[in-house]
Amino acid sequence: MRPTFSEVEHALQGRWPETRLEPSLDRIAALTRLIGDPQASFRVIHLTGTNGKTSTARMIDALLQTLELRTGRFTSPHLQSVTERISLDGEQLSEEAFVDAFADVAAYAQIVDESQPHPLSFFEMTVAMAYAAFADAPIDVAVVEVGMGGTWDATNVADADVAVVLPVAMDHARYLGDSLEDIAHEKVGIIKPGSRVVVAEQEDEVMDIIGLRATDVGATLVREGVDFGVAARLVAVGGQQLDLQGIGRVYEDVFLPLHGAHQARNAALALAAVESFLGGRELDPDLVRSAFASVHSPGRLEVVRRSPTVLLDAAHNPHGIEASLTAISEEFSFSPLIGVAAVMADKDVDEILRALDGVVAHLVCTENSSDRCMPAGELGDIARDVFGDERVTVIPSLDDAIVRGIALAEALEGYEDAIGSGGVLVTGSVVTVGEARTLLGTSEDGD
Repeated sequence: MRPTFSEVEHALQGRWPETRLEPSLDRIAALTRLIGDPQASFRVIHLTGTNGKTSTARMIDALLQTLELRTGRFTSPHLQSVTERISLDGEQLSEEAFVDAFADVAAYAQIVDESQPHPLSFFEMTVAMAYAAFADAPIDVAVVEVGMGGTWDATNVADADVAVVLPVAMDHARYLGDSLEDIAHEKVGIIKPGSRVVVAEQEDEVMDIIGLRATDVGATLVREGVDFGVAARLVAVGGQQLDLQGIGRVYEDVFLPLHGAHQARNAALALAAVESFLGGRELDPDLVRSAFASVHSPGRLEVVRRSPTVLLDAAHNPHGIEASLTAISEEFSFSPLIGVAAVMADKDVDEILRALDGVVAHLVCTENSSDRCMPAGELGDIARDVFGDERVTVIPSLDDAIVRGIALAEALEGYEDAIGSGGVLVTGSVVTVGEARTLLGTSEDGD
């Protein structure tokens, strides 16, 4: 009997979680082999890096669609529904289509579970489901975001035409290594022989590792700041106006309805990735403008309410938090800015809080539903050492914490520099932002 969507969710959640890793491609390779190696039936653009993968994947997807190519997109984690992870032609799978994708691989997964030392994980299952759905569509090109790292990431069972390496910073040290070099060695595993590699600006030691990998496998390297980049940028209402230097030409007057210099750099990477995918061919400037104007990236400096403004941002490490706060300082004039934060216990919490301290007037410490989340009281104790007692409130319920944050932004009392334009930033993890979107009545697709 065909399972329901809730039964599929339950079956997936009963598998190893995404944070439980066993470094091997054996299980996913065995599964994809049983279902006919669907990942070999389409071309692939593969993204790794510490931050910006999902937004950049969405931009690449939009550009490819303007070229009348059928696309599949795989991203993770999801904000509100697991169906967000798999998209066809820019639209996430319906619950019915997601169930169909699960049914296509479930029987084969049982065979793999019985033949391997460890069962397939939640993430491995969703990767196989995505590749099967893409082949069944069928698509021309898949835009695939790694879950974590690169070499041993389940998505890496596919061989990419183009590898995109976004900025590499410290994150997931428990799993990927406690130095930038260790993390970079893991991420460059997505660079395959003969591929093209589009690289964001990196620390020197990271760039050395990327360059060595490209040389070793005969890949062609194009670099931000050398071969492509942001030629000009102006803050605009609802986003930013850009001139983007592509590999072969400048694309002028590109409106991007996303906030922050980091998103402008993501746009440059996306453009270079598509040009590289096409062998360096220039794109029609009007199509480029149309594609970028259509991009949205839920949960990434997303405005979900006005008066006061409530921003949701899924930044979950110091590098991401700093980029978001820079954008807020540049593009908004909140006074005060109230932070509502729930973070995972395995993150660099001290550095996240220190970054927030420079911009946030008051921090409401809370928690989300994940069993990985740091308890609100524990987060509050750490936050008081950074912010001081008077600038920290602890409210375990995320719903109540958001209400309190909005009230603080509206009250303006006790803030000497307040000018009547308070704002709220809800941040700290993808789970936090996803649950906040639900509480605030925002759907998965941003409507």
